[in-house]
Amino acid sequence: MFGIVRPCSHRLTEGLKTEWMAHLCGLCLALRSDHGQLARVVTNYDGLIVSVLTEAQVESSTGRRRTAGPCPLRAMRTAPVAQGEGARLAAAVSLVLASAKVRDHVADRDGLLKRRPVALAARKVAASWDRAGARTGASLGFDTAVLVDAVDRQTAIEALAGPGTSLLTVTEPTETATAAAFAHTAVLAGRPHNAEPLAEAGRLFGRLAHLLDAVEDRAADAASGAWNPLTATGTDLAEARRLADDAVHGIRLALREVDFVDSRLAHVLLAHELKQSVNRSFGTAGCAHGGDHPAHGSHQPGPYGSPPPGGPYAPVPGNPYGSPPQGEGPRPPAPRGFLAGCGVFAGLCCTCQMCCAKEYEGPWSRRKREGFFRDCDCDCCDCCDACQMCDGCGCCDCGCDC
Repeated sequence: MFGIVRPCSHRLTEGLKTEWMAHLCGLCLALRSDHGQLARVVTNYDGLIVSVLTEAQVESSTGRRRTAGPCPLRAMRTAPVAQGEGARLAAAVSLVLASAKVRDHVADRDGLLKRRPVALAARKVAASWDRAGARTGASLGFDTAVLVDAVDRQTAIEALAGPGTSLLTVTEPTETATAAAFAHTAVLAGRPHNAEPLAEAGRLFGRLAHLLDAVEDRAADAASGAWNPLTATGTDLAEARRLADDAVHGIRLALREVDFVDSRLAHVLLAHELKQSVNRSFGTAGCAHGGDHPAHGSHQPGPYGSPPPGGPYAPVPGNPYGSPPQGEGPRPPAPRGFLAGCGVFAGLCCTCQMCCAKEYEGPWSRRKREGFFRDCDCDCCDCCDACQMCDGCGCCDCGCDC
């Protein structure tokens, strides 16, 4: 599972946490139902936002939830899960974009994909996901060609990008793809007047996702020699942080123009959690309640959100990319190839680590992740800090006057 929106359970009420899990499981099961078991590996945190936005615009009905059977990711518990057009659109978008990611790994000859038979098998899987996503998208009135075109243009843009190229030129294809997906939720919900502000929110969300991915991968890409938009364009962390903060602010403004029926979960994810995602990626304070857990921002922020010496993106003298020179510290672990990551993913699922472990290693990125229901080391949650992110909206139901 991957994505930039990974809410801490302390910032979600029990009701919103249940809703969030319903959409996550709904996306996973929609992938399985329409495209088979293997397709479930493309389940991701950001994809479920498409499902959340669709449901937030429609009137409550009895057909929005069904009870799913036991699952290792839920510690073998049953649970209500989202179903319907929103979950299926999220599945179609996730498939097409995951297919692009697989082709990118093949082109880069990552891990086992250096071997011709493995690369050939991965290409076949990617092609089947493209076709499956297109079929599901067509059944929902969504043309996934806009996503495929964005991916194709991304490769060409990256090949031409160099020092002095605007970073927004590099992020444009991602912005276009997410804008189309967000806007189509208004069509599915029968509220076409919402398409324009949702497209704007989607465009900025795509920009933010691309930026944060570049920031998080900066050190690892420097160590491996992989292409990174920040390094390629000569963009420093200060400018990246400015663009990220502007994107978060723009998303909040766009959401104010959307005619929602129930905006609570969408608002928390896109108005509150995106800011936390920016803080987490740049090494500033994470969870509002603090604590000793690594994801909760135990480091004090440095200039423009960079962490103190020794942090994951701390610059090292003589090395502009932030990775430690040979002999001066461990390098980030190399990401796993696609098929190797799938094997690790299956093991994590079967052992419930993705659900219950306090910390586990991401199957593909090898970054440290948190289990969905892990216990934090902290004693309380400063809800007021979260409320202040959007001028005292009171959406966290903490009862505070802020």
